[in-house]
Amino acid sequence: MKYIIVSKKQLILGALAILATLTVIIGSVRVFASGERILPIYCVECEEKKVAISFDAAWGNDDTDELINILKEYDVPATFFVVGAWVDKYPESVKALHDAGHKVQNHSNTHPYMTKLSEQQMLAELSSCNEKIAAITGEKPLLFRPPYGDYNNAVIKAVESAEMYTIQWDVDSLDWKDTATPESICKRVTSKVKNGSIVLFHNDADHTPAALPNILKTLKDQGYEFVFIEDLIYKENYEIKHDGTQCKIENDN
Repeated sequence: MKYIIVSKKQLILGALAILATLTVIIGSVRVFASGERILPIYCVECEEKKVAISFDAAWGNDDTDELINILKEYDVPATFFVVGAWVDKYPESVKALHDAGHKVQNHSNTHPYMTKLSEQQMLAELSSCNEKIAAITGEKPLLFRPPYGDYNNAVIKAVESAEMYTIQWDVDSLDWKDTATPESICKRVTSKVKNGSIVLFHNDADHTPAALPNILKTLKDQGYEFVFIEDLIYKENYEIKHDGTQCKIENDN
């Protein structure tokens, strides 16, 4: 009989990913039933070969320094979505990310299911995390990624009222899975990236540091330019298609 040994880190990341999928499905059904569905930005429609990579940081911190070094070696900018509680625990890593030239953005303060909160509680989650990040980086976050991928109309409207943009992803590296290998992560990402893609990684998944160099090299060899998410998205005069693709609305004047 063969046994598969799963680390605590893999169990946590796997549970989060499963919960994210379920809550998106459930949330989608709920919103469709009550009226027009509002979507976050999953990717951007653009002609240029541009791609944005992102990392969620909510729990551990074993690999952050190594990720910074890899990104520096390949001269790639990245967006890190961090939880306020993670900022409290690892302020030196937040500073290191900022000092290395990366963007540190909002992933909530306590990693709750946002759809279960009142508008006041949602705004408190946003503002508390923003304040913690700004205290270290000197920059107020512009972007928000909801924990577990859990959102509905109320969440997106609350984020908009805070003058921020809600960001998801169209390429999931699945680096959290216990069956993931550096090769499988690399193959998945490089085969799915297209112009305007936003890629999801985690800062503390087992095989991400080993997979990342090949991913960055392959995409660069294919002619992709790496940009920050905030530089990829449109800030005004846009619409979001049914699949979460953000598109520019051309002004006829």
